[in-house]
Parts: sequence; structure tokens; C-alpha cells
Amino acid sequence: MTQTPPQRRFAVILAFALVYFFWGSTYLGIDIAVEHIPPALMCGIRFLIAGVFMLAFCGLRGRRIFYPLAQLGRMAVVGVLLLMGGNLTLSYAEKHVASGLAALIIAVTPLWFLVLDSLLLGDHHIAVRGKIGLALGVAGLVVLMWPDLAASSTLGRVQFWASISLLGGSFSWALGSVLAKKWKSPDIDPFSATAWQMIAAGVANSLAAFALGDLSRVIWTARGVGAMLYLVVFGSWVGYTAYIWLLNHVPTSKVSTYAYVNPVVAVFLGWLVLHERVDAYILAGSAIVVASVALVTSAQVTAKTVAEEMPAVETMGD
Repeated sequence: MTQTPPQRRFAVILAFALVYFFWGSTYLGIDIAVEHIPPALMCGIRFLIAGVFMLAFCGLRGRRIFYPLAQLGRMAVVGVLLLMGGNLTLSYAEKHVASGLAALIIAVTPLWFLVLDSLLLGDHHIAVRGKIGLALGVAGLVVLMWPDLAASSTLGRVQFWASISLLGGSFSWALGSVLAKKWKSPDIDPFSATAWQMIAAGVANSLAAFALGDLSRVIWTARGVGAMLYLVVFGSWVGYTAYIWLLNHVPTSKVSTYAYVNPVVAVFLGWLVLHERVDAYILAGSAIVVASVALVTSAQVTAKTVAEEMPAVETMGD
């Protein structure tokens, strides 16, 4: 049944609200989940549950779920880069870095997209607006991390290196997304492909948890388990489904605005729930980062880059 304009407008507004809020709130969820559940174990359980149930749902809806080994292998590579290299790094970093600050640092991921698109896919050049955005992004990161850069204490140095690790995690996320674009095939269902990516990441994270002895260090609490289930339901299922729906009904340039709305939500929720600091460095750095991402996103649309069709799956904080 075809939607009327008012119904469609409401559906679009609702989908944007789901993506903006739930993906922005996942940073808070991760922060709470890793208080007593080791990050690798949390990610392993989270993505195995989310992936298995999503794959089962796809099968019940008649979507394609079986693929040749070569395609499954590529899905596994993408899943590990995105949900282990990206999300596991974030989960470890949030043991030392406030969730709002982590979200702001990860907001530079579209800058990695711009560079990797040019290097790996080679079908566009970096426009002047994009170069300005890249420079602004670097400046914003310096402002955000300046208190840790200037700190001489051990705690300050730990937070600094945790913040630096987020840049590596965002690079892994962007690389996985670019490879997903490069390996895209019309015969692959995006929902079942994402389910396989989650399953692969869940297995990889679980193996890491076993190797690190996470099972002997975990403390199961209602607060931690509740946060992990929240990430599964609202981060991996609700948020992602709304995102996919938007990609099919709204111009991608508009959908990509999540990249600079989610950090604002994350900073607010971190301040409201966990009483995280919001000082002049956070305010100034976040304004610069948001401006840089806005510049890069608009430059990508103007230059018709492949990045405007990405990322293939959720944001890092999901």
C-alpha cells in the first residue's frame, strides 16, 4: 500500500529520530556495559545475539541468507574491521575516556572516508571544501584532547592514548565501510549481509575474550546486562533498521547528518546520566569537529563521491 505524503513525512521524521537518538545513546550504553563486563566479552555476546536473530528474521521473511564462501569471507573481513576494529576499540577506550568525548573523536570518521575513497576506489578527488574540512577536523581533535595532551599525570597519559586509539578504531571502521562498498554486489541482501558481518565480529570478539581470560573477570550485574541488551535491541536492530529504511526513502546527503548529530546526543546524555564534564575545550572542540564533518559531507555530495552511499552498516557507537 502506497503511503500518503503526510504518512511518509511522519515515517521519515520518526526514522530520523530513531537514528539520531538511539545511535547517539549507544555511547552511553557502552560506557555502562563495560563497567563490569570486559569489552571483548561484551562485544562478542552483543554481536552474536544481534547477528543470529537478524539472520533468522531475514530467513523468515524470505530474504537470501546463503552465500558462496568467497562472499561470506568478504562479509567476515568487513564485519571484523567494523565491529571489532571499530566497536571493540571504542569499548576499551570508554573505560578511560568519557562517552561524550569518545563520540566527538569518532565523529571524524567521515574524514577517513574521504581519504580512503580516494586511495582505494580512486573515482574522485578531494575538493577544496573537503581539504578545509580535513584541516578543521585535525584542529578540532587537538582542542578536544588538549587537556590530556597538557596533563603530566599518569591518568592524563592513559586517557590520551585511549583517545588516540579511537582514531585507529575510526580508521578501521572507515576501511571496512570502503571495502564493503568496493565488494558490493546486486545479488547480496544488505540486511542478511549485515547479519553475517555481526556474526563474524561476534565470533572474533568472543575468541579475543577467551584469549584474554574475560570469563574469569566478568561481573554480571543487572545494570551491565541491561545496557548490553539495550545495545542489541536499540543500537543494532532498531537504529540500523531505521537507517536502512532512510537510505531507501531519503537522499543520502540528508541521512549522513547522523555523523554530526549523534555526538551532540552522546555528550548531552553523558552529562545528564553519568555527570561527565562539559568544559570549554569540549564545547569548542565539538563545534569545530561538527563544522569539519559538515564541510566534508557537503563536499562529498558536490563531488559525487562514493562516500555519500556509505557506511554500509551502523556507526561505530551503535
